[in-house]
Amino acid sequence: MAPQWKIPLSDVAVDDELTNAVTAAVRSGWWSMGPRVAEFEAQFGSMTRSTHSLAVANGTAALHLSLLAVGCGPGDEVVLPSLNFVAAANTIVHTGAQPVFCDIRGSGDLNLDPADLDAAITDRTRAIVALHYAGFPCDMDAVLEIAERRKVVVIEDAAHAPGGSWRGRPCGSLGTAGCFSFFSNKNLPIGEGGMVVTDDPEVAERLRLLRSHGMTTLTWDRHRGHAHSYDVVERGFNYRLDEIRAAMGIVQLGRLSTSNAARGRLVDRYRALLHGVDGIEVPFAEMPDHAVSSNHIAVAVLPAGSDRAAVRTALTAAGVQTSVHYPPIHRFSTFASGFQRPLPVTEAVADRLLTLPLYPHLGERSVEVVAVQLRESLDRSSGAVSAVA
Repeated sequence: MAPQWKIPLSDVAVDDELTNAVTAAVRSGWWSMGPRVAEFEAQFGSMTRSTHSLAVANGTAALHLSLLAVGCGPGDEVVLPSLNFVAAANTIVHTGAQPVFCDIRGSGDLNLDPADLDAAITDRTRAIVALHYAGFPCDMDAVLEIAERRKVVVIEDAAHAPGGSWRGRPCGSLGTAGCFSFFSNKNLPIGEGGMVVTDDPEVAERLRLLRSHGMTTLTWDRHRGHAHSYDVVERGFNYRLDEIRAAMGIVQLGRLSTSNAARGRLVDRYRALLHGVDGIEVPFAEMPDHAVSSNHIAVAVLPAGSDRAAVRTALTAAGVQTSVHYPPIHRFSTFASGFQRPLPVTEAVADRLLTLPLYPHLGERSVEVVAVQLRESLDRSSGAVSAVA
């Protein structure tokens, strides 16, 4: 039987505004990409201050389309941190390019290390995929300087970062393209869905074509009488978003600022209760004033030598759900046999990462319970290790 979680890792709030928006979309009789998608795109573009915003089926599709739109293909390399979700590397492979992994800065900053990023770039590098881990912006000054000097393209993996910013500029708007995810555990949850934003008109045009089979007109255009036929000018995909999820997205976008603020207060509470206690570290304790996080997930770095599996088992027994963000991509079987660079910091930190419950309506009392249970679980696991030793 599945565990009965007293405090789940993530949760969604469902209310009348959300269900009414979905009901209205269903009753409209037009369910595929149409006016609600267009409205969602326009509002998201306004939020990110981007010229072009394109809603897509999911965050993976956003990354795949962006890589293709900037010209990644066979013979190219794309540099990205190994500490990321595997979709980032899978999409690179599906373009025919080779993922090249770079290291992170450390347990206090789980974003990519610009020095190692620079070292990973070769004359075959086409692009950098820069993740804003947990919603905390990576050092975009350094990333953009490296990209300009080395003549490569920057794609922001902003799946964790809607509402985050760097020097007042929204995450996702600083590179050539920015990719977002609206999966159910994300800051802007609609179940599945994603968005690509860009200010480059040529990239935007290629994204539009590739999103919908390379067709020059859409079903909605033809339905409204704006077109009567179409040509196919690219070998594209069906990566479109539907009206029902767009209706949810419009509602959730209106709540994003408030939701992110609530997440931030809860992450601050975790940090106050855990950072520096019993060897636990809560990353991103020292962020520059010009970086604003969306606080997507709450991560603790356990003390060196901790038995993370035992800690998670004890927390499960207490009804607290946890996860790991992420098992490094370079350790997975399908990537382990390829070209490998040394990633000593990622290796040192990876087995100590623990993701704690976080969602906007999680109460501070629940955060306190999680913190107590984590410390007790660490104490028990440390005692067990000592007894075995």
